[in-house]
Amino acid sequence: MLLGAGSDAEDVIQEAFVKAYRKLSRYRGESSFRAWLLAIVANETRNMHRSRSRRDGLVLRAAAANPESQIAEDGAVGGVLAAERRATLVRALRLLPVKDREVIVCRFLLDLSEEETVTMLGWPRGTVKSRTSRALAKLRALLDREEVRRG
Repeated sequence: MLLGAGSDAEDVIQEAFVKAYRKLSRYRGESSFRAWLLAIVANETRNMHRSRSRRDGLVLRAAAANPESQIAEDGAVGGVLAAERRATLVRALRLLPVKDREVIVCRFLLDLSEEETVTMLGWPRGTVKSRTSRALAKLRALLDREEVRRG
């Protein structure tokens, strides 16, 4: 999940479903059930990030100390290129501020409508529109720089 859960996505989703079940009586139907549930998933992802921020630095240092532990890419050229493009996009997304990344993930990767994004993120509609526009411009600039850097 590009909201940042990564390999913990299943745990985050499971925890979100448990919380949603417990809070089902609080669902008022003001938005779609999907948007309400995805807002809980997003909040759980944020909670996970807060709780593991110290651990991340340790993992990165350990990975840098032991480069042989990296997983080998598929040998097929098409697979390598697709993985490279995906990695480039993920790197660029991670360079964006959190709120910019969240709006792009909601609108384009989770394919949420504008209204569902408003509900999920808890932002006014105008904020979703303006942040989406600015976030896409920032993402394009990052991807263009990556393209130029690679030649």
